[in-house]
Amino acid sequence: AGIGKCVAMDLARRNARTILACRSQERGQKAVEEIRAATGNPAVLLRLLDTSSMASVRAFASAVLREESRLDVLVNNAGVTGLPFAITSEGLEETFATNYLGPFLLTNLLLG
Repeated sequence: AGIGKCVAMDLARRNARTILACRSQERGQKAVEEIRAATGNPAVLLRLLDTSSMASVRAFASAVLREESRLDVLVNNAGVTGLPFAITSEGLEETFATNYLGPFLLTNLLLG
């Protein structure tokens, strides 16, 4: 939703192979279908990613590196605010993990 969906829509309109990295299979698949229908671009894909989980970030990065021949653009757009204090199963504060640690790790894992 929001900025991420708009960016994905624009990339798909430019005929780019576009991967939506979403926490929710249901919401992500709905966005993929909307973007494909609006742009006519069948190369819009969904991959699950929860940036609050470093294991999820590592699995996502590994799959992208394995499945994609190249990566031209990475848009780190995930973020949360106003959550009650919580610690992830990996012992990290959830908002900090989601907004900073996960995107930082993802970027570094995807660098050539």
